[in-house]
Amino acid sequence: MYFKTDFQVRQQDEDRYIEGYFIRFNEETELWKGIFEEVDPDSVDESLKNNDIRCLFNHDTSVVLGRTGNSTLELKKDSKGIYGRVRINPNDKQAMDIYARIERGDINACSFGFNIIDEEIQNRDDGTTKFILKKIDLHEVSPVTFPAYPTTSIEARKKDINEYKKRQLEAKKSKLKERLKNA
Repeated sequence: MYFKTDFQVRQQDEDRYIEGYFIRFNEETELWKGIFEEVDPDSVDESLKNNDIRCLFNHDTSVVLGRTGNSTLELKKDSKGIYGRVRINPNDKQAMDIYARIERGDINACSFGFNIIDEEIQNRDDGTTKFILKKIDLHEVSPVTFPAYPTTSIEARKKDINEYKKRQLEAKKSKLKERLKNA
């Protein structure tokens, strides 16, 4: 899931921070034409309690900006979403370069990496489908240059929707067979 955000950069004493919303609740995002997704506010509760979540840049595991496990990343849930604050390592040139790009406004989007544990699927009257993420296993949050799902997530989601449509068709066939049998 991705969206534009208003990152802020702050300096307190010698420490520099990037902060902003990494996840927004109850906001519909179009994954591709006719397929939408939104995040339920309760979906991340267990991850926030139990996971050592990383802040990466562009989902790149080799560019770790901070993590909750060592308190260089703070994530807090509120009514809007998950607000994060990552303390930038001044000795990490790459992190300082990312900080400068966000400060200048060159990077203004974010995304997050997760596995789906539970979701609700809604087939809407207009022919579109909406997934509501009810429970996810959150691994990472990322400021990103180009906000888009990683290809694997898109492919996994396309497989999910195809399986869902196949199950719906089978259910309709079964009901029709039952009605014909009882007629």
